[in-house]
Amino acid sequence: MSEVVYNRIAMLRAERGISRRELADALGVHYQTIGYLERGEYSPSLYLALRIAAFFEVAVEIIFSTAPFPRIGDSSSDRSA
Repeated sequence: MSEVVYNRIAMLRAERGISRRELADALGVHYQTIGYLERGEYSPSLYLALRIAAFFEVAVEIIFSTAPFPRIGDSSSDRSA
């Protein structure tokens, strides 16, 4: 069984107007690493995942998951009060 780690790196980068190269420079990794992460071709080490979460100032669970994230605007993910 293949271990897949889903992520929201591209979404967070887009929200903040940050390029792959800018994120890579801030994290001290090659910019292609960011692309590999975003496409799910590479799973980050725990250390790198924590550094990415710290960069975006969110919990690591906001960025990474072992289950697919619900699509934004997906009515099945809306929670009624």
